[in-house]
Amino acid sequence: QLQLVESGGGLVQPGGSLRLSCTAAGAILDFYAIGWFRQAPGKEREEVFCISSTGVSTNYANSVKGRFSISRDTTKNMVYLQVNSLKPEETAVCDCASTVGRAWSGSGASGTAWGQGSQVTVAP
Repeated sequence: QLQLVESGGGLVQPGGSLRLSCTAAGAILDFYAIGWFRQAPGKEREEVFCISSTGVSTNYANSVKGRFSISRDTTKNMVYLQVNSLKPEETAVCDCASTVGRAWSGSGASGTAWGQGSQVTVAP
């Protein structure tokens, strides 16, 4: 099964930015749609952004509209989530997940793979 690896999390001040990265160990991400999720303490996992395998189609949660963006770099086998204007309540573990095929199939799809998570902490 695909092994995803996230990086780029850390401690950031309110209003700050991070760029989260998702890559695959020993596999090419071009064949997979990618979704980014976050789970704040005591809350359910939330789907934040997703991108098709071609990078043409994206979708996002209303809560991040205008502040987050997603992109793919096929030369580096990476999918990025740029997160801006972060708020303390957005402290969360962020995960990327993959589904086979062009379109994002949702985290419940058969064969969905997950990374190990990257902690994002927003605090003064």
